[in-house]
Order: sequence, then structure tokens, then C-alpha cells
Amino acid sequence: MFADLDKSLKNILANEMPKDYFSPRNTLLSIYFCMPLDEDIKEKPALNLFLYDVRENLELRSSKWSVERYKNQDGTNPVSVKKPPPTMVDCSYFITSWFAKTSDDFPQQEHQLLGEVMKVLLRFPEIPEQYLHGSLKELDLPVRAACLRPLPTQSLGEFWQAMGGKPKAMLNYTVTIPVPIEDREVEFPLVLESTFHLQQQNSPGG
Repeated sequence: MFADLDKSLKNILANEMPKDYFSPRNTLLSIYFCMPLDEDIKEKPALNLFLYDVRENLELRSSKWSVERYKNQDGTNPVSVKKPPPTMVDCSYFITSWFAKTSDDFPQQEHQLLGEVMKVLLRFPEIPEQYLHGSLKELDLPVRAACLRPLPTQSLGEFWQAMGGKPKAMLNYTVTIPVPIEDREVEFPLVLESTFHLQQQNSPGG
């Protein structure tokens, strides 16, 4: 599922970024999903989307089950399947931009690219269906997204210290994906009709 999310994000960037970076015949920008280390970004210019945190979104937790109806191939013995709601999972990325350090203005180039990415992601509070890939598309459920969520300054400092102490400008981007709980389905027969028996009651003294 995480690989499908990576491909979905790559789809939205490749199709919505300015054509200076992507064109039908030529890809001028590489996209990576690795740790934000210069030695791991082989081809530049590049964007790197590092998945750094995965956790349940407790605010979106629901206890409401859904009921779906199914029929056999011959149309007989219809049944209903009761399914629990999906678990809503926040997948958070650090997005960084990378240019070769061949000119003095490479920091400005990185900032320009990061700004274009920000404008694209802010346009989509949900990832459009045409960009969803694999299992995310098959779910037929909205995939929400939020750009520029705040992070504690201390957490950022600790992160870059772990990366070698070379901080860069970054975007904090969170996508909330629905994860179905498939092993808790409950199947039961579907009630199609009800039968009522009416009995005449004798009047008193009759």
C-alpha cells in the first residue's frame, strides 16, 4: 500500500508540475523516495519524498460498520456482509529539493522548485482519483492530504542531526489513507420478505 501511495504522489507531481520540469517527451526532474542524503540522490535536479512517520489518525476513527449486499451468480441466496470501517492512517513525508552544487545559486534553485511543489500540493486537499494507483484506486474512498502541517522545532533539529547535521528547506506533507480491516467481515442471510399471520379474535360473549 505504501508503494501505491508513492506512485500516486509521483503521478500528481509529474502531471501537475510546470512543464519546465516534466514534459511528455522528457523528464527533467528525478523523484526519489529515500532518506534525504546528498549521496543517495544520484541524479539532479530532484525531489525527494521521505516517508518518516506512519500512525493512525485518531480524530477520524469511526465505529460505524457498513453493510453490502451480494448475490450468487444464479441470483439466489442473497447475503449481506457487514464490514468494519477502515482505519485512517496518516503517512507523513518530508519533501526536499536537490540541485547539483555547480553554481552559486543552487540554494535559490532548490527554493524555487520547492515553492512549485508547494503550490501543486496545496491545490489538492484530496488526491484526484485519476492519480491514485493500485490498491488506493481500488478502495473507491477519498485519500485526503494536507501540506505545511507544523512540526516541533526540536523534532526538526533532531532529525537533521541524525541525517548528518546539514539542514535543508523542506515541506511537511501528510496523506491520510484508508486501510480496510478485511478479516473482520461478518456475513449473514439477507431478509427479503416478512410474513404476518392475522388471527380473528372473538368478541366478548360471542
